[in-house]
Amino acid sequence: MPKRFIYFLPVLIIGMYACGGTSSNSSRDLVDADQISYNFHVRPILSDNCFACHGPDPNTREAGLRLDTEEGAYAALKENPNAHAIVPGNAKNSEIIKRIVSDDPGEVMPPPQSNLKLTEEEKAILTKWIAQGAKYEPHWAFVVPEKRPLPSIKDKNWPANEIDHFTLAKMEKAGLTPNNRAEKAHLLKRISLDLTGLPPSLELIREYLQDNSEDATETLIDKLLADPAFGERMAVLWMDISRYADSYGYQDDNIRTQWPYRDWVIHAFNNNLPYDRFITWQLAGDLLPDTNKEKILATAFNRNHKYTEEGGVIEEEYRVEYNVDKTNTFTKAILGLSVECAQCHDHKYDPISQEDYFSMFAFFNNTPEKGYEGDVGQSKPAKTPIMWIEKNDLDGVLSFINHRDTARIMVSVMEDFKDTLRSTYILDRGLYDAPSREVFPNTPVSVLPFDENLPKNRLGLAKWTFDEKNPLTARVFVNLIWQEFFGAGIVKSAGDFGMQGDLPTHPELLDWLAVDFRENGWDIKRLIKTIMTSATYQQSAEVTPKKLELDPENRYLSWSPRLRLSAEHIRDLVLASSGLLNREIGGPSVKPYQPPGLWEAATSGRGELAAYRQDKGESLYRRGLYTFIKLTVPPPVPILFDGSNRDMCEVTRGRTNTPLQALAMLNDPMVVEAARIMAFGLTQQYRDTPDTAIEEAFTRILCRPPSKQEIDLLSGYFDDELNRFTERREDITPLMKIGDRPIENGMDEPDVAAMMQVVVALFNLEEAITRT
Repeated sequence: MPKRFIYFLPVLIIGMYACGGTSSNSSRDLVDADQISYNFHVRPILSDNCFACHGPDPNTREAGLRLDTEEGAYAALKENPNAHAIVPGNAKNSEIIKRIVSDDPGEVMPPPQSNLKLTEEEKAILTKWIAQGAKYEPHWAFVVPEKRPLPSIKDKNWPANEIDHFTLAKMEKAGLTPNNRAEKAHLLKRISLDLTGLPPSLELIREYLQDNSEDATETLIDKLLADPAFGERMAVLWMDISRYADSYGYQDDNIRTQWPYRDWVIHAFNNNLPYDRFITWQLAGDLLPDTNKEKILATAFNRNHKYTEEGGVIEEEYRVEYNVDKTNTFTKAILGLSVECAQCHDHKYDPISQEDYFSMFAFFNNTPEKGYEGDVGQSKPAKTPIMWIEKNDLDGVLSFINHRDTARIMVSVMEDFKDTLRSTYILDRGLYDAPSREVFPNTPVSVLPFDENLPKNRLGLAKWTFDEKNPLTARVFVNLIWQEFFGAGIVKSAGDFGMQGDLPTHPELLDWLAVDFRENGWDIKRLIKTIMTSATYQQSAEVTPKKLELDPENRYLSWSPRLRLSAEHIRDLVLASSGLLNREIGGPSVKPYQPPGLWEAATSGRGELAAYRQDKGESLYRRGLYTFIKLTVPPPVPILFDGSNRDMCEVTRGRTNTPLQALAMLNDPMVVEAARIMAFGLTQQYRDTPDTAIEEAFTRILCRPPSKQEIDLLSGYFDDELNRFTERREDITPLMKIGDRPIENGMDEPDVAAMMQVVVALFNLEEAITRT
């Protein structure tokens, strides 16, 4: 793009920034703590400062002192049998208090060399807790959730459903009041982007804004939940979780064909497959008594990790590595536990031992999967075990797969040995070649003991996962959905519900949602509708100085968070609003515009992906979900906007603000080409009324009608650009050549170029790519 192009954007282009959602929790909840809670006040202090040396891991425990259990904390000290770390009801005689208030460097805890230091507030909390009896509580996330009575509230008129009782009770206690309902145009954009990842069409905008019935918003939600784009929007989240990519990773990073699994995920969300079946099929669809190719295809979830195709590797080392990835993905995404460190030693903070880790590992260790199947010159686009998708499958049980040619497709799926059982051992320090004691498939007792009546395979693991006494599964998923719509989960650390994770801002609400989700058949669309029909969700995004002072991170949800769109949906918005978007669902990934030389500079130079071959035609304009992901060189523009690189399970994306994002929105060929196409269409339709063209462009991009002041500003900019291009027609052609769409007759005219600049300016408004 010509460098001078960026100099002519008006003052109305605001630098893009990411607006936060809800906040992280501190260990001190903003409540009047007359009664100190171990879970919400004390455990976070001990976990951050003490458990590394006095916690669950016996290998690093010092002085024989364990502070994560009441038995250990109340016991006589090993070095001084007449003293106790904690004496319930007597802070003065508790050694822990003597140590934390000491000025002696040789006695004070935490020790100076740890670089940890308690605040005066934290010391006061521990002192008060011990004086009140030092009552220990089970970790909140390991206690089965219960539906508690709705909390009492003062404003009886505000709540629209049960969710609002919980959020309003917190607001009232903090001296806050909720916002009014968002204006209809803002609410429409919010709901449309949250449910489909796409801006509403002009027709939908007019239809909704003119519908004054009481159930207009509920009707809109139902309509968009039924839109096939819903499955694509939800699949973006699940591709991050399932670490989906189109290549194998490592140095050679050759092509693989897991995309039918992505088609299945879209299909499952659109058909509202209950969450228990959605996960069971992915964990163990091949082991179900009534299994078929669809259920086996779902197990590709387990096979999306990286694979090596480098000669000379040790096969067993990588086979172990692949199962480690499966274990970590299961625990992080479905159980919300960070257990990776237990591969090498007992967890230092959570009651997860190394034996627990390899007992879970054992569920995934009985497959004929290999660690190495030949180098890049011998490899296949799928690894053993493989499922073949035949032509007749596409006319039957796999009819949802978008496959145009007649070639068979290979997909990596799960399969267990039929007549043998591979032994699993605890690996010393996690090393593949250091087996020690044999273990068998099992689950952590701290979460839920494994029912001995269940089969000791992945199907048994799935049944354990959805046992009504499992405290994590429902909580973790409803928290993920909450995060999608509020920018942060009720538990901000969505992949870590353990002791080092964040505490829930609204624990009773989280439990209510979890139990309600389970009681209503794990119905995903119902869960989403419940959240979206709440007054909490439908608030305006206005923020007052008082609210910022009382709750700067919006922990109490007294306004709707402003959230920059995800990388995929920024692309979708640009393409959809311009009319370029190809709405085809499913199929192989595509390679859009990309700066030359990136792949070639970061690859071994071998295999099918040694060089970047950009797609042509309508494939260039597919949704961001379908952009080809090469693990060693993730697509650059999505990465600029915090897209996942997909090399491991990711449950939360960041939202950053960098100058490169603004440069991408100004200069990305996709954005400029979309502006050209939109400008030409609008100019052709409204050649004699440019203000009407500007108004439509504004509405299509920002999803609301413009004000008179906004139209006047944009109209003035259009006139300035029209004069410039009239005087310098040679500047037009270079702009019109950006992108693969050919220049049509009449496109290289000054009014089209001027309108194009207006459209680019609109795309670069902060509001354009922000969900408010």
